[in-house]
Amino acid sequence: MPTDSVPVTPDAPVSVHPPLLTQQWLDLTFIHWAVEPGAVAGLLPAGTFPDTHHGRTYVGLVAFRMHRVGWFRLPGVPYLGSFPETNARLYSVDGHGRRGVVFRSMDASRLIPVLMGRLAFRLPYLWSRMSVRSEGRTVAYTSRRRWPGPRGAHCRLTVRIGERIDEPTESDHFLTARWGMHNAFFPGRAESLAYLPNDHPRRPLHRAELLTCEENLVAAAGLPAPSDAPVSVLYSPGVPVRLGRPARPAGIPTP
Repeated sequence: MPTDSVPVTPDAPVSVHPPLLTQQWLDLTFIHWAVEPGAVAGLLPAGTFPDTHHGRTYVGLVAFRMHRVGWFRLPGVPYLGSFPETNARLYSVDGHGRRGVVFRSMDASRLIPVLMGRLAFRLPYLWSRMSVRSEGRTVAYTSRRRWPGPRGAHCRLTVRIGERIDEPTESDHFLTARWGMHNAFFPGRAESLAYLPNDHPRRPLHRAELLTCEENLVAAAGLPAPSDAPVSVLYSPGVPVRLGRPARPAGIPTP
């Protein structure tokens, strides 16, 4: 476990330049449940540990619209690069103190991006039938998994957007200002761990009321199934994002 972690900050600690990927994350809803670190430690890649805030870590369910994914500095792709996505995730820190997220599942509605994410980055992308619909200050997300399974894993979320948060708390930043992801290109091998950084402008946040939450994506991802109400529900209209190249721990060659 690292003794010194990168501080939690609302702004990216390092600028991504040049980007490997560009995209926009729009209409984001963040739903979080607190869990004991020991309950999820075994679900993280070798070389990472649960990232904690006041002794607790979190299971996150994040629904949003991915918009115009593009490679390098090329224009984003309008159709294949735009789709709904819902991910189930954990919060991680590595031996260098780099904070990130670990995706346990990533449901998306476009098959080609799903296949590319699985093959090129070994990310747990899954093909699902999905929708995101807005009406006034209400946003509804639906998802039903197609492939590879468990087939029929589903999610139905509806939130009412509340007032904008002028001064987000440290907890709000901990849950939403995550400046990278940890991913193992070969599960179970610490030397295959990679850290993929991202940066984006400071994300506007709103409190949100959870009107509907019918889902089994969290349990299908192997995470503790929620038994209580979430401890945090937040909404953001979105931001443009740049993703960097995977970084290996010092001394470990890129395969």
